[in-house]
Amino acid sequence: MHPAYSVIFFTTASGAGYGALIWLAGLAAGGALPADRESGIALFLAALGLVTAGLLSSTFHLGHPERAWRGLTQWRSSWLSREGVAAVVAYLPALLFAAGWIILADNSGVWIWAGIVAAVLAVVTVACTGMIYASLRAIPRWTDPFVVPVYLAFAVSSGGVLVLAIAALFGTDPGLAAWVAAISVALAWILKLVYWRRIDRAKPVATAESATGLGSIGTVRLLESPNSSANFVMREMGYVVARKHAARLRLIAAVLGGVAPVLALAAGSLIAGYAAAAALLVALAGIVVGVLIERWLFFAEAQHAAMLYYGARTV
Repeated sequence: MHPAYSVIFFTTASGAGYGALIWLAGLAAGGALPADRESGIALFLAALGLVTAGLLSSTFHLGHPERAWRGLTQWRSSWLSREGVAAVVAYLPALLFAAGWIILADNSGVWIWAGIVAAVLAVVTVACTGMIYASLRAIPRWTDPFVVPVYLAFAVSSGGVLVLAIAALFGTDPGLAAWVAAISVALAWILKLVYWRRIDRAKPVATAESATGLGSIGTVRLLESPNSSANFVMREMGYVVARKHAARLRLIAAVLGGVAPVLALAAGSLIAGYAAAAALLVALAGIVVGVLIERWLFFAEAQHAAMLYYGARTV
């Protein structure tokens, strides 16, 4: 599939934003983050800003972005619509949580319950995002059962690093929370490595013979291209990344997005002050780059069944 930059930004940014909401609710419930107004403004601006920017960017890939709101009416049958509904509903408890934290300097009582509801809806929204792709049977690599868990894991891990980095800039030492974030980052990349291993070893689910129904006659080969020039299907669904480039990008993503943040988080847990903040910013930069590469590969390595009619042998 052709990697659309707007969708890559959407899944990365909104995932981190929703993950940050999950961490804010968890840390507040555990009493690990004080209801400080200044840090609260920065934390909620980052979380809700990323969610909003991501959702808006997702409309750029549509032919008519102004009609995007109509998709909310199809929630009975569309995961895209369910994601939109969940995203809209999540704003209310998230804003209530933010209001209690920032305006009243209180992240306990009824306000923490609003945060917990927002966190649950954040999980639902990210799961719906993953299901948008996992439900597309025409792209076998996306139907793998690890797709949704990977989306959730990267949302939680990237959101956690974001929250701890901002909190550290306002004087809150990460301590044990940094180890929890490091574990979440490591688990996310373990899931991703398992996913990569699974799709590399997966058997083809369709061939040119099964797609055309001519397998009983013999081997099916493309005599000539259906089009004299590239069309929409070929541009959007026929993107191919060389295996050697994909392997190199996987390694870079895992090192920058996994190994480096885990080491930086471990270091940040052992130090304090601006040194800890610097370590967490390094972790944040690493996971952002790593997840962006991982998400680009998610689209670039996908094989659409339509390409069986354009010369592909298997998908």
